[in-house]
Amino acid sequence: MVPTFTIGIEEEYQTVDPESRDLRSHIHAEIIEKGKLILQEKVKAEMHASVVEVGTAVCNNIKDAKAEVRKLRRDMIALAKENGLRLVSAATHPFADWRTQEITPGDRYKNIVEDMQLVARANLIFGLHVHIGIEDRETAIHMMNHARYFLPHILALSTNSPFWLGMNTGLKSYRCKVFDKFPRTNIPDYFPSWGEYDNFIKLLIKTNCIDNAKKIWWDIRPHPFFNTLEFRVCDIPMRVDETIALAALIQATVAKLYKLYAANQGFRLYRRALIMENKWRAARYGLEGKLIDFGKQKEVPVRDLIHEYLDFVDDVVDELDSREEMDCIREILETGSGADRQLRVYNETGDLKKVVDYIIDETEFGLAEQTSVPARKVG
Repeated sequence: MVPTFTIGIEEEYQTVDPESRDLRSHIHAEIIEKGKLILQEKVKAEMHASVVEVGTAVCNNIKDAKAEVRKLRRDMIALAKENGLRLVSAATHPFADWRTQEITPGDRYKNIVEDMQLVARANLIFGLHVHIGIEDRETAIHMMNHARYFLPHILALSTNSPFWLGMNTGLKSYRCKVFDKFPRTNIPDYFPSWGEYDNFIKLLIKTNCIDNAKKIWWDIRPHPFFNTLEFRVCDIPMRVDETIALAALIQATVAKLYKLYAANQGFRLYRRALIMENKWRAARYGLEGKLIDFGKQKEVPVRDLIHEYLDFVDDVVDELDSREEMDCIREILETGSGADRQLRVYNETGDLKKVVDYIIDETEFGLAEQTSVPARKVG
């Protein structure tokens, strides 16, 4: 069965006070319940009460996904403003303190905090999740095995969390280091078959490690309830066009890997420990660093590897009708990731509130009109 390569996109946003620029808990009835009236089940709360998540329906192609993500973001920005808040799209807040944040009421979040304790309370981070439709589970597990290699490249492009508790962390994605305190995170192991993966999940459930497969929080996973391969490695980007570009790249990656798989030309598999070396480099240096080309056994500048990556998937891009959306990847390489741009604003102003103001502007960029201007160039 040839996969449909449908797309689903989930974005996690911050709700911020426009005066203090600090995170502020949204009023559940105002933001979540009103949001559901407008957007049905496409909006939901998260564990911290200053987090709002939106998710698209199943989209047949990147054009449909783009239209829906734009509408979701536009509607949530308007709803936040109606309630005296601003919407912020960044993977950590530059100076908010997780210790002062309210937990959303409800048994689900109460149970997570009871189980994870301080690890859960400190998990004040915001991600982008992209689902690609792969209806055959055996195919999905093989696509996961092969796609793991590209997760550091995708992370480097999305990096958008350089600050934590008012400090420059020195990392381009500090979100990664916050989240990997959770169990069952990071790059997954290789699984020879769907049966072996399924047995792994059953063992964890039987031994009370988890109660369902949603508590597998890897950077890529077969979704337990949908017939999708879910990519969870990304920081939430600032601009909506960056989200769409990353989703288009992820879709093209899966389509290309499937093309090789169907022709019995599988992409080479690498050990998890090696891919984790590249993930660390992507989180630490983003687009400014080097990743290891394991085939050549040498370090290569990230931007060079991403140009090679774009060439690798190029023959499926027109089939997917996503060339226009993919063009933004080259713009990110030119102007810098969100982390690069946040740091540029901070270095110019020395003021983290100015950084928040910049992120607010970038979060809203391109939604009122269809024109495009470059982001701040870095360097």
